[in-house]
Amino acid sequence: MKNTKLRNFVLLALFVALELVFRLIGLGRVPIGPLNMSFLTVPIAIGAMLLGPVQGMILGAVFGLCSLWDAVTGAGGMTNIFFGISPVHTIILCVVTRALMGLLTGLIFKAIRKIDKTNTLAYFIGAFSAPFLNTVLFMGYIVLAFYGTEYVQNLVISKGATNPLMFVILLVGLQGLIEMVVCTITGGAAAKGVASALKK
Repeated sequence: MKNTKLRNFVLLALFVALELVFRLIGLGRVPIGPLNMSFLTVPIAIGAMLLGPVQGMILGAVFGLCSLWDAVTGAGGMTNIFFGISPVHTIILCVVTRALMGLLTGLIFKAIRKIDKTNTLAYFIGAFSAPFLNTVLFMGYIVLAFYGTEYVQNLVISKGATNPLMFVILLVGLQGLIEMVVCTITGGAAAKGVASALKK
């Protein structure tokens, strides 16, 4: 029992370190327009699946705190503008939505694993859940908290969107699909491989 707890703590620390290193060296984040195509959900998804929902929430919060730091320092582009409009809503946008993403990814994986007899599909659904939920929660909160701002309305006009849903689809676009596909394949394969290695 103690060995399992120690192993899980070490793995959590490793995933946090990976998240921070990826962030520092710019790996996994590709700026496209006002958004960043992010592959930083991969370590979160793997951690949430291997360690559990709470650990997924912690990893998501680390991702969110890094995003908040970018918003505060001016490196975040869109989030930096949002921070100038409402620091409180930006904290929720950057940190709370990402922590919730990690938590839900772990819960979804646990639920699918109960019915997935092959124990393979669950890993890829879990890996897909992280980027999907990240996009839905992040963009959903932008619509909820910032849609009426001048900045977002200028984006709405430039994109030719006629409603919030169309705005999200047009803004996320192809980069969102690429992000989800890459994260699903790499995250699912990596999580299953690490899980198999830990059993040996």
